[in-house]
Amino acid sequence: MEGNHSVAQRVGTPAFLMVRPYVETNRLFCGVMFLLVMTTFLNQSVLSIHFGFFSLFLYRLILISAAALFLVSVVKEQNFSQYWKQIKVKEVLHFLMFWLVYGTVSLLWAKSYVDGIKYLLLLGTGILFVFLAVVTFTKISRLLLFYGIWLFMTMILLCIGLVNHFTHIQLPSSTLYGGPEYKLSYPTAVFFNQNDFATFLTISFSFYVAAAKNSRNVWIKTSTILLGLLCVYIIYLTESRASLLGVFVGLIFYLFIHLPSFLKKVTFIIGLVAMALCSVIFFDKVSNIFAANDGHSSNVVRLNLLKNAFHFLLDTFGFGVGAGNIPYYLKNEAIYETNHVVEVHNWLVEILGNFGMIIFLGYLFTYVYLFYCLYKAFRKTKDGKEKGIVEACMIGQIAFLISSISPSSVSNLYFHWVFLGFVIATVNVYKNKNRNLDENKLRSTL
Repeated sequence: MEGNHSVAQRVGTPAFLMVRPYVETNRLFCGVMFLLVMTTFLNQSVLSIHFGFFSLFLYRLILISAAALFLVSVVKEQNFSQYWKQIKVKEVLHFLMFWLVYGTVSLLWAKSYVDGIKYLLLLGTGILFVFLAVVTFTKISRLLLFYGIWLFMTMILLCIGLVNHFTHIQLPSSTLYGGPEYKLSYPTAVFFNQNDFATFLTISFSFYVAAAKNSRNVWIKTSTILLGLLCVYIIYLTESRASLLGVFVGLIFYLFIHLPSFLKKVTFIIGLVAMALCSVIFFDKVSNIFAANDGHSSNVVRLNLLKNAFHFLLDTFGFGVGAGNIPYYLKNEAIYETNHVVEVHNWLVEILGNFGMIIFLGYLFTYVYLFYCLYKAFRKTKDGKEKGIVEACMIGQIAFLISSISPSSVSNLYFHWVFLGFVIATVNVYKNKNRNLDENKLRSTL
């Protein structure tokens, strides 16, 4: 028996040492994070469990698991200071934490605590993902895998969107499920409605364009071009004008940044002149649309939603109505007719109305800061794969900001937080890379 036991030990010890690296907590955490990215694209179409106003589904369950694994890893290895040292976007994370704290404090003057708590849960889970993304995706290889997952999962959602359109079959997670026949052809995939899907596809279009431009493989280049065109086609089927505009502006910007310096200046001046002329030519038409007496038309309703939001902002002295309380105010205290629409349908105004000027300006500054960092990386980076990641983030930022006026609310769009996490993680990787290059140059000169 003792001999057999010693033999088992001798055989088992090398086997355990071979397997151990793959079952360590931090490596398991990294694997779960990649799984979490994949489940983002399933939205609430898989395993949805409701608890009153709160619901658990696959994405949230895996997010909780990832957070728990990270805590276990940090406590076990006592290496949180090492994680924190590698973060070069601390100011961004500080702002996100301040946003969450400010939102919690805003419950003091909010009129609907339930709406406020629900909104804070969405905000908290989004910020949690961003933090976990920054501490996980710390290498170019991991960012490339993240990028690849986004492209692959989008392809699956595009197929579901085509099924929606041609067969009039909708998933139960869609608000069109069981709806009237004339609406069933709108592509929604796993999302609540077609506008959410269209906004997602504007980001995916940016990813496909950047991949096509920077790939040397003919098959990848061809397939990403075709999938990018398919994104545009399905956005067209959703009838989301804001998302189509987002795609167009993102593409124009992408072409612009690749122009020589001289042509950039000329194109910029021509663009300003063209915008001024269009403003003069179409001013009367736009004025007539918004001056229409039909208070139920889509354009008038959207304008009134914005007017109400600004009224609420002034009424709260610029502090906002409180986390998640814009719907409550639009339902109960609207000054202008909104035809029973209680979501503001504009991401920036949603932030402004709920949280006031401080958070709104902080968000804008953070967004511009990230874009500026990406542009610096774009000008320095020569490697095709790395350039593709940076370009995808930049175009995606432009396209998303415009298309974000299409969904009723962005706070519950999990892909938005995943995209934001990808952008911030990319900036963090390049800041670390530049720091290492600077340190190496310094050592070589000493």
